[in-house]
This record gives sequence, C-alpha cells and structure tokens, in this order.
Amino acid sequence: MSSPVPHETLTVLVFSHRPEVREAIVTAVGRRPAPDLPRLRFHEVSGIADVLQAADSGEFALAILDGEAQPTGGMGLSRQLKNEIDDCPPIIVTVRRRDDRWLATWSQADAVLVHPLDPITAAETVADVLRGSTAVAVRGDGGAPVGTGRG
Repeated sequence: MSSPVPHETLTVLVFSHRPEVREAIVTAVGRRPAPDLPRLRFHEVSGIADVLQAADSGEFALAILDGEAQPTGGMGLSRQLKNEIDDCPPIIVTVRRRDDRWLATWSQADAVLVHPLDPITAAETVADVLRGSTAVAVRGDGGAPVGTGRG
C-alpha cells in the first residue's frame, strides 16, 4: 500500500527575464514532478526585485533561477539569497552550457539543470531537491539534499 500523497500545493518561484525560458522551465518540470509530492504552483517573475520580494515573503518551497538572466543572472542571485536569507529555500539554477555547472558551487545552488531541459531530468531533480528540503516532509524517507544535481 502506498503512502497518501499530500494534498497541499507547493509554490515554485521561476525567474528569468525571458518568458520563453520561464515557460520551458514550467513545462519541463510539470505540475507533479513525482507521485509522492504535492502539486506545484509556479510563480513566474522577470525582475530581481520580484525575486527578492518573493524570497522575503517566505512563500515558496523552491526557486528555479535562470543563470543566463539579464542584467543579473540567477547564479549571483542564488548566492545573494543563500547568504542573506535565514532558512533559504532550495534553489536550482539553469545554465546553457554543461561546462558552467561548476559555477553552481560558487552560487551555492542546490542543483543545476542544463538547457535544453529534459523533462525527465528536470522533474527528477526538482523532486530530489524538494525531498531533501526541510520545508517539505515527504513520506518520512529523509532524503539527503542534492549536490549539484543532474544535467
């Protein structure tokens, strides 16, 4: 018999100055990245001020930041959030080049996804990060946080 699926909804902040990148992220991750997780609601933002305001509100379980966003990329924003917010939610950074994954170490991101986003990898990475988060209790399986994720 399987564990009941939580009925709450988790909010995921998606940041990019480009609407097509936000759409690609939302589409790749999907509303239900894993059967044992609640449904996701995406809050899309295009500006840094919007990200900072959402982060201050504490109302999201995960942030997915475009590492290529202009004028400030998601990697710098990730580092800022991780250093300035107590109990910062997990952050996934997207990059265009696989070789840029090393920057996630500097950015303190919990995982990295590489464009073009593969829906299976994106959903698995989001699920792994959410399971490892202290903000989400899922089946009591105590999953560990993901390092630099998949890509």
